[in-house]
Amino acid sequence: MRILVCAIALLTSIGCGSSPEAAPKTDAPPAPRIRDNSSMLPINNRTGTHVVQDHILDIAKLPGGTIGDYKAGGKEFQLFIVDCADNQAAAFLLLDAKAALQNPEYISYMGGYFGTDGKRPLFVFSKLHYLAGVAGLPKDEADPIARVLASKL
Repeated sequence: MRILVCAIALLTSIGCGSSPEAAPKTDAPPAPRIRDNSSMLPINNRTGTHVVQDHILDIAKLPGGTIGDYKAGGKEFQLFIVDCADNQAAAFLLLDAKAALQNPEYISYMGGYFGTDGKRPLFVFSKLHYLAGVAGLPKDEADPIARVLASKL
C-alpha cells in the first residue's frame, strides 16, 4: 500500500510541473537565405567571391546577393548578382538601384544605368530574374565586362 501511495504521488507531481514557455511569435517571416551564384560569375581575373545577406554593395534599398572580386590591369573591381523572385521584381529592383545612383545615365542596349553610388562608378542592369552589374570601373571599361556577365545569366 505504501508503494502504491508513493507511485500515485510521483505521477501526480510529474503532471503538475509548469509547461515550457512557447517561443515568442513574430509577424515577420524568416529572412530568405541568399543563394550563392558564384558559378555564374566569370572566372578570368577573379580573386574571390562571397555572399552578402543584405544590402549588396552597401546600398540600403538592395537585398543580398553574390559578389565577385576581380583584379585586372592594375585595377580592382567587383561584379555582382542579385537573384530576384521574378523578372518584374528584378525590374523594380533596377529602379531602386537607379535611385541610389548620382547622375544615372540610361544605357539603352543593356536596359540598365551607369552612374556613381557616392563611392565608386556603378554599371547596373537587369536580365531575366537577376539584377547584376559592375562596380568600380568607368563606363567604357565596365561595358564589355557587363556584356560578358549578362551572357552568363
